[in-house]
Amino acid sequence: MIGPCEICAERGGVRLDAALLDKFPSTTRAFVREAVESGGVLVNGRRAAKGLKLRGGETISVVELAEAADNVVKADASVQVCTVFEDGSLLAFDKPAGMPVQPISRNETGTLMNGVVARHPECLALGDSPLMAGALHRIDADTSGLVLVARTAQAFESLRAQFSAQTVAKTYLALVEGSVAVGATLENDLAHDPTLPFCRMIDADRNRLAMAQRAALRRLHAVTRFTPVAHVMEENEERTLLEVTIFTGVTHQIRAQLALAGMHIVNDRLYGAFAVENMRGHRLHALGAKFVHPASGEPVDIRTAYPPWAEAVLRGGGGR
Repeated sequence: MIGPCEICAERGGVRLDAALLDKFPSTTRAFVREAVESGGVLVNGRRAAKGLKLRGGETISVVELAEAADNVVKADASVQVCTVFEDGSLLAFDKPAGMPVQPISRNETGTLMNGVVARHPECLALGDSPLMAGALHRIDADTSGLVLVARTAQAFESLRAQFSAQTVAKTYLALVEGSVAVGATLENDLAHDPTLPFCRMIDADRNRLAMAQRAALRRLHAVTRFTPVAHVMEENEERTLLEVTIFTGVTHQIRAQLALAGMHIVNDRLYGAFAVENMRGHRLHALGAKFVHPASGEPVDIRTAYPPWAEAVLRGGGGR
């Protein structure tokens, strides 16, 4: 962390943010913007815009300016974590629905990784994304279930290679609208919808985009295999519990591919499901994963418990 300190603007015609980056190369453009907007940087004792063009000779007071090394997950012991596997190389957690896997800024708390680093600070420095802190993959905030986290650099590299090679078999439970009689394999090229300000995946080949927009899409190949395991009637509506296996890891893969095939995950309104009164989130759970242990080289099959809504379906009740 830089500050408190004062510097003199040596020359004119330079933007404030550029001058700060030049003087403090250990910081980042994002942290400069954050500091200027929050009043952590003053020019002649006053707050200023990051795009201010300096005349030269101004006194720039740095109250507080974060450095790249400060961009780490903040420990938050108040976040409860459910550990389902632990050894010297690897941790596995059952994340509740509604909790993000990682923070999107260094000041955010309340995510799974905030709770993890409070208990396992060795994870802080691992991986190639500081705010992932050794987490090997993400699941959506409203998706519950398994998240794998490395405890050593060797474990991170080994498992990241397995994810990249698509040899990690990930199993999910999905409760979908309607009756699904038989299983199948879905295969699509997905892409982010460029017309929306938020993340929603579309079929890269079958969509309503103009030809130029379609040609510019970043295509992500996704393969999803599903098998029906139970059926239930709730309020005169039939629902099917699917066991889903994926090896690819495209954003929203299961949600998007099932919806494209006419099987909407219950209460997943982003992908066209009906809204369910008094239900929070959608009914998707990361049940388990099979892979090669990074230290022993032995096959590993880590599983979480079934969420209450899946247990209810298996008992013949509703999926609430």
